[in-house]
Amino acid sequence: MDREIERLREAKAGTQQWRRWGPFLSERQWGTVREDDSEHGNSWDTFPHDHARRRAYRWGEDGIQGWTDRQCRLCFAPALWNASDTILKERLFGLSGYEGNHGEDVKECYYYLDSTPTHSYTKALYKYPQGKYPYTELRLENQRLGRLGPELELADMGMFDDGRYFDILQEVAKRTPEDLLWRMTVTNHGPDSAPLHLLPTVWFRNIWSWENNREKPLRRPEITGDGTRLFVQHETLGKYEFFADSPDLPEAPAWLFTENETNVHSFSGEQNTQPYVKDAFHRYLIHGEERAVRPEPRGTKAAAHFQFMIPAGATVTVRCRLVLSEESEGRAGVPGVSPFEGFEETFAQRIAESDAFYERVIPTEVTPAERLISRQGYAGLLWTKQFFYYVVEDWLKGDKNAPPSENRLKGRNADWPHFFAKDILSMPDKWEYPWFAAWDTAFHMIPFAVVDPDFAKEQLLLLLREWYMHPNGQLPAYEWNFSDVNPPVHAWAVWRVYKIADAKGNRDLFFLERAFQKLLLNFTWWVNRKDVEGRHVFGGGFLGLDNIGVFDRSRPLPGGGRLNQADGTAWMASFCLTMLSISLELALERPVYEDIASKFFEHFVNICDAINALGGTGLWDSTDGFYYDQLIINHKEPIPLRIRSLVGLLPMCSVSVLKQKTIDALPNFRKRMDWFLVNRPDLLKYITVRRAVGKNPGRCLLAIPSEARLRKCLEYMVDPREFLSLFGIRSLSKAHDAKPFTFVHEGQSHEVAYAPGEATSDMFGGNSNWRGPIWFPINFMIIEALERYAYFYGDTFTIEYPTGSGRMANLREIAIDLCDRLISLFVPGEDGYRPCFGTAKRYTDVEHWKELLLFHEYFHAETGEGIGASHQTGWTSLVVSLVRDRREALRQGKA
Repeated sequence: MDREIERLREAKAGTQQWRRWGPFLSERQWGTVREDDSEHGNSWDTFPHDHARRRAYRWGEDGIQGWTDRQCRLCFAPALWNASDTILKERLFGLSGYEGNHGEDVKECYYYLDSTPTHSYTKALYKYPQGKYPYTELRLENQRLGRLGPELELADMGMFDDGRYFDILQEVAKRTPEDLLWRMTVTNHGPDSAPLHLLPTVWFRNIWSWENNREKPLRRPEITGDGTRLFVQHETLGKYEFFADSPDLPEAPAWLFTENETNVHSFSGEQNTQPYVKDAFHRYLIHGEERAVRPEPRGTKAAAHFQFMIPAGATVTVRCRLVLSEESEGRAGVPGVSPFEGFEETFAQRIAESDAFYERVIPTEVTPAERLISRQGYAGLLWTKQFFYYVVEDWLKGDKNAPPSENRLKGRNADWPHFFAKDILSMPDKWEYPWFAAWDTAFHMIPFAVVDPDFAKEQLLLLLREWYMHPNGQLPAYEWNFSDVNPPVHAWAVWRVYKIADAKGNRDLFFLERAFQKLLLNFTWWVNRKDVEGRHVFGGGFLGLDNIGVFDRSRPLPGGGRLNQADGTAWMASFCLTMLSISLELALERPVYEDIASKFFEHFVNICDAINALGGTGLWDSTDGFYYDQLIINHKEPIPLRIRSLVGLLPMCSVSVLKQKTIDALPNFRKRMDWFLVNRPDLLKYITVRRAVGKNPGRCLLAIPSEARLRKCLEYMVDPREFLSLFGIRSLSKAHDAKPFTFVHEGQSHEVAYAPGEATSDMFGGNSNWRGPIWFPINFMIIEALERYAYFYGDTFTIEYPTGSGRMANLREIAIDLCDRLISLFVPGEDGYRPCFGTAKRYTDVEHWKELLLFHEYFHAETGEGIGASHQTGWTSLVVSLVRDRREALRQGKA
């Protein structure tokens, strides 16, 4: 059996704690809501990058591709200094939401290259420039370039010219669940010898300095040393030993010690309570303050100090080992026995096991380019698991040094006092978005279900638990405002994970039923809160699509109006269909669910009727042949907001196909369904029945658009002048390039124009853009919808594809082509360059940049260049699902 599969089973059974340690350290803890104890709630200003090296965190830690345990008690990551920088490099630098010309933006080059699901082996690369890091220049120049200018990156400033940088390759291999081997391989790619100080650092998260702290220890954790190793002791974690050496140096490293406590003096001039503080290693190296580090070998933060002069083209290695003390006997600390015995052999074995695991996961038929996409896509997905700690009740109270005011106690997230998170969560991006977002999580779990189905199930159930979900049934959106509304895709993710994770006949019905019970609460919240008039037309606000509307849909609207949202209504129709599918699946084993299945069937049909016919035409515009949001002001006639965007394509994605044999197997459901249709003949138009040849001849199509309206929507979608890009489906029609949409009310004008790349407006901070670019999650759902329509219509439904080509295609063929367009973002074109890297030619032309991939948040609709968060492997890793499952299944004609 595959050894990694065995480890997953051992972890599930609890016989081995393979999940205790992993790359769970955030890439950025500063600038987060959790560390914001201010009155104003401006998290970027409250805890900026400049504070991070001097000020202790309360709710987490960060480091460069670092590791920690599941509760972030003990952390390890490297610190670096090239003898030129003004700051010891202990964390990645980037511009805050107000400094970047397109919002927050990490200004570093780093890559996640490999990881097994249990993190028995991980590999990541960081490119560290040899020149002085341009902190101030990056801030000033990006501000000068402004909203309409490009983002200035390190490479644009020549920081990697002539190869003057170090490749810092970090690998970790687990010998056992409590014996971790850490290898850092450093290569100088420059033409000259270059100095490097490398400090493998071990430290405790500060749990002893805070009042209102549930974690406050009876005994303070401590790190001590004897000159050859560190002794690490924590009352709940246990006792460990840490070793470090380099085969490329003749002498053992020096050991440095300090405390992970705030340098109060650097902020206020007041005396520190004790002299050894968080930024001691920075001051020791950069400023030569020898007294900054503790002379006695003890503290809560320690590092081995390696000094190299690395010749041009040469490589040096540093080896470290963190091991539970009781496992180190016989290997470490014994005369004549090296603590690194078997070090290289263990790495070779874990690498081979990782290769074997992915040989099973990734289909053998894929191309080498697609294999690279899959391997690094899964690596990024697994690397962006992060420790997330946020207890709203404690956070609102603050600390003894900053007692809360009445305003703070009633401020951000105050209506979520039950919220208690102390978990490993899948993050969108551990630097730009180091906090979970509910709908991002749903999409992450689709590729996760293939490599780690237990983790996928646990994540989906966790957000439904009573310490996350609001008592009223709402799911928390994200830490900036839990009460914001994300699209209701959680049920869809539960259903997809249920089907992906286990083979048919052996699926996890217990997981499905557990999730379903809580999803009922969430569905009820949506119906009660977002269907304002009780007429099956829904609002919801921005619904994750940020600036897609003509104005911010989450704020008060012009004239005190309200929106009937095509996307909100479509999402709820899809929610109904998913709940119908789940309840039918459960009813096959537990007939009691037939009644609830009937409820969701009827609710879906009522939503279909509302979006298509309420008030005569619903949200359908018969002139344009498209679905639009409607603005209602002072209860007057609805005003259609004629913006052709994904908002109007989403109703097309509300589709499901019921098999006649399923209906026949559930007599109570069929009886109620027949009664409903007999007594509501006006709603029959939303249900299409087709007889087909084969084992399953009876199929029942449930979809928002009729066949005629589906055709109209598709005609827009497959037209290159509208939605169809070389790289997928645009978020806004290109027609709005020549003809922007303008809405005027009481003398104020609002405009939406096609912007295929970065956002040109400040709406939602300007750090994402839904007015043109390609976004993977919605493209994925469109492909899935086309697959369902194809299953129902077969070859009887064809359209010209692309528009103007003269070629007719069925829906399965269109879905396959969309898969190919999305995958092509990461595949070298005829010129050898990958579209996702835009004009950055080094990823093809420079040897040590080849075979590196980034999975951006979204992509330029005309060039394919990756934009936004550069490591948002979460939902952009859906590309591996297209490679692994979607495209091959569609080619074979499977549903």
